[in-house]
Amino acid sequence: MTEEEKERKTKAQRADKEEEEGSAAVRQEDDGDKGQKYKNGGDDEDGDEDTAGMKKKTKQKVVGVSSCPERKCVPGILYLGHIPPRLRPKHLRNLLSVYGEIGRIFLQPEDGQVRRRKRKTGLRRCDFTEGWVEFRDKRVAKKVAASLHNTPMGTRKRQRFSSDLWCIKYLHRFLWTHLSERLAYEQTVLQQRLRTEVSQAKRESNFYLNNVDKSAHLENLRRKRERAGQQVNDKMWDFTQHQTEEEIQMKKKKKHLDKACLIHHKSQSNVSLLAKIFNSNQ
Repeated sequence: MTEEEKERKTKAQRADKEEEEGSAAVRQEDDGDKGQKYKNGGDDEDGDEDTAGMKKKTKQKVVGVSSCPERKCVPGILYLGHIPPRLRPKHLRNLLSVYGEIGRIFLQPEDGQVRRRKRKTGLRRCDFTEGWVEFRDKRVAKKVAASLHNTPMGTRKRQRFSSDLWCIKYLHRFLWTHLSERLAYEQTVLQQRLRTEVSQAKRESNFYLNNVDKSAHLENLRRKRERAGQQVNDKMWDFTQHQTEEEIQMKKKKKHLDKACLIHHKSQSNVSLLAKIFNSNQ
């Protein structure tokens, strides 16, 4: 090989080396850019995660505020002072459920004596005298009491109970337990009264039966003594009756007359004494 060929080969090798070095440098620059992009991308993802966490926290806060229970609905109770005839709890619920959610309803039935009188006349229905209605929200109950008081029950003339007026009052700080306690108290009082009446009737009947037995025993003793020929002394019972109004008035008049007579007698004695004194001085 000649020297020229050797130089050509060395030049070509150098050129190849330079090309390889240039390509390697370009690759390194590309790798560095990719690494920086990856790093920046990782930082972006971390930032996104942080922002997502912050959004979640804010969402949780918002959800916590919105999910916190709303203002607690305290039930309110209305008192109905007038219940028209033939009005039943279902009718009352239908009339008042338009204004709000209704809970419990209680209507006080008529007294037993009134029902007995009605049965004697042929009426068997049971009417009510007063009632209590529980609304789920006391604010609605207050509005209903303020708007319906002294207004007709029916909106139309031909509607049922249109001639009757609402007599409603809101019971401030009144609970349904108070009503149940009152009803339980009235029930216990009624039972106690019935027990006392029954015991009184038993005592009276026992007293009468004992007296009947005593009188029968005394009658048998009297008959035995009569058969034996013994003297029987019948007891005479003296009863003092209450004075009549006329007797009381006569006694009062007699007392007044007696007092007047005494006063007149004293005055006469004084006059005679004074006359004696003055006559003796003369």
